[in-house]
Parts: sequence; C-alpha cells; structure tokens
Amino acid sequence: MDDRALVEVRGLVKHFPLRRGAVRAVDGVTFSIRRGEALGLVGESGCGKTTVGRAILRLADKTAGDVLFDGNDVYALDRRALRALRPRMQIVFQDPYASLSPRLSAGELIGEAAREHNIVPREELASHVERAMISCGLSPAWVDRFPNEFSGGQRQRIAIARALALNPEFIALDEPVSALDVSVQAQIVNLLADLKRERGLSYLFISHDLGVVSHISDAVGVMYMGNLVEWAATRELFENPLHPYTRALMRSIPSPDPDQRQRSKSVRGAVPSIAETPTGCKFHPRCERRMDVCGREAPIERDFSGHRVACHLYAE
Repeated sequence: MDDRALVEVRGLVKHFPLRRGAVRAVDGVTFSIRRGEALGLVGESGCGKTTVGRAILRLADKTAGDVLFDGNDVYALDRRALRALRPRMQIVFQDPYASLSPRLSAGELIGEAAREHNIVPREELASHVERAMISCGLSPAWVDRFPNEFSGGQRQRIAIARALALNPEFIALDEPVSALDVSVQAQIVNLLADLKRERGLSYLFISHDLGVVSHISDAVGVMYMGNLVEWAATRELFENPLHPYTRALMRSIPSPDPDQRQRSKSVRGAVPSIAETPTGCKFHPRCERRMDVCGREAPIERDFSGHRVACHLYAE
C-alpha cells in the first residue's frame, strides 16, 4: 500500500438550511485515504456518511472545509478540469434497481461513460466493455440484456463494471450490498476485495454494518450525527473500541451463536432530530457512561498512536 494520501478531507462541513437554523449533516470531518486503501465509514442511518461520499465527489456542494484528490483541491477545479477528473473518482450507489436505466442494455450502461470520456478508441469500446464485465463476474454473452433480466446481485455487478470501465483510482461505495440478500452480499464483498487487490483501487466503503466493513476495510471511521467519533486501523478498532458508541455498535453485530445473539443488543435510545442537535457531546443523551461535562462541552479529539477518538472519557 502506498503511504501517500490519494483523498484528503479536512474539516468538511455540509449544512442544509431550514427556515429556522440548519441540518448539520456533516459537521467538521477530517480523514485521509491512501492509495490502495479501503476506508470503511460506518454509522446509523442519517449520520452523514453518504453526504460525505457525495461531497468528496462534488455531487453535493460543501458548506466549508477542503477536499483534495491527489493533491488537487476538488472544489477549486473549473468545469473542464473537473470533467477530466471524473473518470478517476467513481461511485457505486446503494440500490442497483434505481441506479441503472431500464432503457439501456448492460453493454450500453457499462460503456456509455467510457465512450463519453474517450477512455479507449471507439473501435476498442466493445472489447473494453467485455473485459469490464468479465472482471465483475458477468458473461459477455449478456451484453445486450436489459436490467430487468438480471438479479439484484447481477445488477450491482453491472454498476461496479460501469465504474471500472473508466479505469478509476478511487471508488465511493455507498451501501453497495445493503439491498442484496445475505448470500449475495458476501459475493459482492469478495468481488470488491479482489478488484481492490488486482487494480490497486482505493475505496470509501459506506455502510451501517460493521460486520460487512470488517471484511474489506483497512481502516474504519465511525460517524455519529455528522461527526467522526472514532477512527483506527480495522483490527485495532475491533479489538480495542474506545468510544461508547462504537462499543454499542459492536454489541449490535448479529452472531450465528445463539448465546451471542441473546447478549447482542442495539444502541439504546433513538437518534435525536438532526434539526435539534444536542449540546456538548452529541451522543451523550444515549450514552451509558455519560458524565455532567458531556452535556456541556463538545469532546476534543485525542490521538493514541493513530487511534483517534472524540470522547470526554479520554480527556487529558
């Protein structure tokens, strides 16, 4: 793995204005992704992880902060420069049924963007599409089939092949397996791991499922209500979770062991309204270890040899 950062996010903020106040979807997030690295970004629905992915690709404008790709400020690029950058940064969406046009065949879906960006000469496009299909476990004989003729897992393979056809360096994977059956999820995760290894790809793997993230990510960031509350290498995070929210997420991971299933439980309480952010630590209304200071002051991030956590339990 290359130690150079391919993607750098610094103090990223994205607020959605309301009549009174704003929804603080992303509230000062900082992280980096090295070349060939997969970063898992986890948290409950509505925590802002999808908005982070969209902001990195400039599919949603930021409110503040910086996003750098290969050292270049993504938001400082003009239209022509941004278009030139697009093939290098791709996204695979959550729902393979909604992300593919029903009017285009598999070959057209995979080759459309590659053609527009002149990835290969026109006469080589058909063979380029076939190679992308084979890489994703799709038969080239299916090139003229339409999305309604494929299963959910096959549709997601088409979506991945569409991204791969542009020869990207970075792919944001937005809940890429959550809409699929459990058996198919494993196949897609294994495919993504193989492609990462073979092509040296960098991933932002967005998910609410820590169990899935553990199989593909080199590092994991845990988000809660727009903030990154913990970040560490995957093995370190799973062996030594520090933040009470991360520990609660760990307890909620389903287990095939009946005894483990009885002990597992979801995070207590419900996520507060995103339009009414709690004062102090945003997690404190649901935290089993909360202290008086948690409701008054926002926690300062601490770094324990690359294991970062924002929690008053670790104040100096």
